Amino acid sequence: MRHRNVVKTLGRKTAPRNAMLKNLAASVILHEKVKTTDVKARVVKSLVEKAITDGKKPTLATRRKLLKVFYTEHPVNKILEVLSPRYLSRNGGYTRIVKLGARKGDGAEMVQIELV
Repeated sequence: MRHRNVVKTLGRKTAPRNAMLKNLAASVILHEKVKTTDVKARVVKSLVEKAITDGKKPTLATRRKLLKVFYTEHPVNKILEVLSPRYLSRNGGYTRIVKLGARKGDGAEMVQIELV
């Protein structure tokens, strides 16, 4: 039974779901704009927001913490060098979700998640 289980499984087991979310978060950070489904965007939004918030303190410990989240150094470098100075005076709310309508094939609600 799923009593009080609030994790969105997205139809995947744990390891593939975590891999997909890490890759999607890296894409949002690198490209600053990604088109995906509504549920995936809502789940990945918290990962991106936490990563940017952590990156506001540019220490070695922060870099190592972010390297545990992402597979490569590219999103970590962008967070620490580009996004942290940009959002230094902002207290959260770094992402925006814009609805695009239903996908033609299966009717899934498509959105665009972008950095503000």
